[in-house]
Amino acid sequence: MDGIAVGLHKGHVVSKRKLAARPSQRKGKLGKRVKMIRDLIRDVVGSAPYEKRLMELLKVGRDKRALKLAKRKLGTHLRGKKKREEMGNLLRKMSRKAAPNA
Repeated sequence: MDGIAVGLHKGHVVSKRKLAARPSQRKGKLGKRVKMIRDLIRDVVGSAPYEKRLMELLKVGRDKRALKLAKRKLGTHLRGKKKREEMGNLLRKMSRKAAPNA
């Protein structure tokens, strides 16, 4: 029940306006062009030494140790988790590519 003087839903009944998205709401989203460029650079340059060590740890199933390494190198827990996930996805992609040939 809306439009009453007291309670959780008190006040004048109004309809919600649909506002256009502001640029600040888009901040941090990965665009197509930037993603393509980053993928190209990753293909050409390869992985950093700590990323290679991370992948080795993930291969042998040392996920917690991999997270600790990533966290130490990148500074925060969230960044470490994101990097561990990224390296795990890279490993899965590489193993999928290798599987049909073997």
